Amino acid sequence: MKLGFGLSLEQTQKLIMTPELRQAITVLQLSALELADYVEQELLENPLLEIKEDIHERDEKQDLQESKEEQVEGEKFDIDWQEYFNDRDLGYAGKGLGEVNEEFSYDNFLTKAPTLPDYLLFQLSLLVENDLERDIGEFIIGNLDEYGYLRTDLEEIANYFQLPLKQIERTLHRIQTLDPSGVGARNLKECLLIQLEQQNKKTPILERLILHHLEDLAAGKLAKLANLFGVPPIELQQQADIIKTLDPKPGRKFSNADDVRYITPDVVVERVEGHYVVMVNDTITPRLEISNAYKAMLGKDADHGAKEFVETKLNAAVWLIKSIEQRRLTLYKVADSIVRLQRDFLDYGVKQLKPMTLKRIADMIGMHESTVSRATSNKYIQTPQGVFELKFFFTRGLESTSEGGTTSSECIKRMLLEMVQVEDPVNPYSDQKFSDKLKIKGIKISRRTVAKYRDELNIPNAAQRRRY
Repeated sequence: MKLGFGLSLEQTQKLIMTPELRQAITVLQLSALELADYVEQELLENPLLEIKEDIHERDEKQDLQESKEEQVEGEKFDIDWQEYFNDRDLGYAGKGLGEVNEEFSYDNFLTKAPTLPDYLLFQLSLLVENDLERDIGEFIIGNLDEYGYLRTDLEEIANYFQLPLKQIERTLHRIQTLDPSGVGARNLKECLLIQLEQQNKKTPILERLILHHLEDLAAGKLAKLANLFGVPPIELQQQADIIKTLDPKPGRKFSNADDVRYITPDVVVERVEGHYVVMVNDTITPRLEISNAYKAMLGKDADHGAKEFVETKLNAAVWLIKSIEQRRLTLYKVADSIVRLQRDFLDYGVKQLKPMTLKRIADMIGMHESTVSRATSNKYIQTPQGVFELKFFFTRGLESTSEGGTTSSECIKRMLLEMVQVEDPVNPYSDQKFSDKLKIKGIKISRRTVAKYRDELNIPNAAQRRRY
């Protein structure tokens, strides 16, 4: 066999992700709030971008600007600069920055909610008898997790302070008397028992249930427990109902003090004279245009470096404006198609939601599924039925026997909720019973699918829902 070297040419085609295309994809995926932040950052980095003024504001400044402006005669370059500057109306409809008086901003009138440690330390300061007890208490409070549980071993704390274990326990018990009730517990059982003691509801049955039978209680095995305790099932259920009123995570009301989500709809749908009108919400995004300030850099005295800088920034500015406009058009097409397909939902509510896929919307607007997916990612739509995530409308359907069509999963979930609300609590529906009742309504659904939807709705099983 002969070995040798040789040269050969091969021509292939590759899809290259250009920076401009990457930016367009990024802009398409942004929500309204994220886009506003993105534009503000671009304004800081690109001096050729500026916020487009309102027409009235521009007219007021025009006379003053004309008196100060110098006419710069530009030379001809490879790129048609004048075309760029004449295309200043590439900007999209939106709202300019600087129109809100920061002094009277709503956020300036908000106060920060206290954290769990702050709240406990304030209460502790009113109870401690000496500085040492305060130091121990502060150490314990500093080691509570977000739900109010102490995850540090008391012996470690005793070794840290070089003190007897009983002295640490005494301070911990003092903390366990603070509000919220149950804070400072070392486990779930202790947390529940602390709350019962503070509410004067502790009974031998409740204590025994909490210490030894929480798992059976959570599984709804009341008949078994009633037989074990030698009491009627209804009496055991009354005891179990008391446990349900207790808070297993007493500190969680403080854990999300700074985690406040504000939803700004990206699309607004309004009913006008019997028709639905779709509007892309770009009111919080500043309008952009190409700045005229850098025309002077293109004069005959401008050096090559300056011209190259302006060309780079100019291309970036034009691409950003076009990407934002393309995002607006795509979002409008997607939302308008959803509205046309989901007219019954807009008129009558979730029970009339129809199954819908990304592919169907993509085919309607002549785009790829991935484009539709990006356009609906992390975006919300405000409708007469409420505010929904755009992804909410993309649901699978189950075959309907009565009309030969399909029924959306969200519609079926709503039916399950309604059936649970009207079922006999003494004899609640099983998953098979749900399946049978839905088949009577013309919906083919298996028991396993019912169980899946029930879990997604956080509906307990029949044994857990049963009342005596």
